[in-house]
Amino acid sequence: MPAENNLSFEEAMAKLEQIVEKLEEGDVPLEEAISFYKEGMELSKLCHDKLKNVEEQLTQIITEDGRTESFSIDEED
Repeated sequence: MPAENNLSFEEAMAKLEQIVEKLEEGDVPLEEAISFYKEGMELSKLCHDKLKNVEEQLTQIITEDGRTESFSIDEED
């Protein structure tokens, strides 16, 4: 499903939650359940890959030039 790659993390998670709800209802025909399961696995992988990408970006920011960047937000007193 190439279109799945264009989903944001939040959209993919929402679709994944809908699939889980449908499968938990238990009254889905077997062929449809298998299709939902496959789509769910693809969405799960997409979410995992997006999170891994963000983690790598944060690691790169932290370790860039050997410096440690602070992620804290300075609050005004």
